[in-house]
Amino acid sequence: MSTTTKRTGPAFTDDEKAAMKERANEVKASRRKGADPAEAKAQMLAKVAEMCDEDRALAEGVLALVEKAAPDLEPGTWYGMPSWSKGGKVVCSFQPAAKFKARYSTLGFNDPAMLDDGDVWPVAFAVLELTPAVEKQLTAVLRKAAG
Repeated sequence: MSTTTKRTGPAFTDDEKAAMKERANEVKASRRKGADPAEAKAQMLAKVAEMCDEDRALAEGVLALVEKAAPDLEPGTWYGMPSWSKGGKVVCSFQPAAKFKARYSTLGFNDPAMLDDGDVWPVAFAVLELTPAVEKQLTAVLRKAAG
């Protein structure tokens, strides 16, 4: 039996389309210029500077955590959000709440993070506030993700 789904709205929101355009620009720029770590970090910091106060405070805290817990990860942007890579592959990224009008910011991890733990494990963490307990938890995950 075949079922069809009727779309009631656009396939992608304006925010999602903007993020895809940012990613396309990131890929084009990396091909033109090659990998320049200083420029990649500057682009990341520029994206953080554009964030609302609450998201910016969280992002700056996450940046400091990553630099301390996983200094070998390379900073950059991914879909216009702060990200950290290893060997050219994105390990983790910070998604500010305002980016997609979400209730919370997230620190997400991709396949290269190798956070595997049995048959199911978390790959994204909602971040409301960077308390000492949260920093400790995220530091452990970042260290594991960085290898």
